[in-house]
Amino acid sequence: MENTKALEILKTAILLEKRGKAFYEKMAEQTESPEARKIFTTMAEEEKAHVEFLSVQFANYIKEGKFSKPDTSYADTEDISHEIMNPQLIKEISAASFEAAAISAAMDFETRAVELYSKRSAEAEDPNEKEMYRWLAEWESGHHKILHDLNEALKESIWYDNQFWPF
Repeated sequence: MENTKALEILKTAILLEKRGKAFYEKMAEQTESPEARKIFTTMAEEEKAHVEFLSVQFANYIKEGKFSKPDTSYADTEDISHEIMNPQLIKEISAASFEAAAISAAMDFETRAVELYSKRSAEAEDPNEKEMYRWLAEWESGHHKILHDLNEALKESIWYDNQFWPF
């Protein structure tokens, strides 16, 4: 039973990451904003790394019947935040634009990933599986924070531009 559950969670995780990658790639393709394109391309690359990471674990689990110690050395979401949060981006997109709607939708993707990984980390008995999902939850939380901060900056910008202040 635990074998089946572990495999189902891995399959769900890989599918979730592939959908996120496809979403970000499509947004990068459709945006007219060079700065937004950078964000979506960077996020697609991050999701690709997640797919590869999870695929290695999936292959190992099929072959060995257990999770390998996850290599968590190559990801640092803090490193991409400076690429994403910049004044030029805020100038290029408005809070009511296609890009802003995509950012909001992306936040939902990241929330689902954090929830899935956090829940599985709490349930897992295998220490490597527990560590892997905890680490992925943190990585996705970093993505969510970046997108949330960007969404807030866009919201503040439109409020300021349209003088939506109650005083």
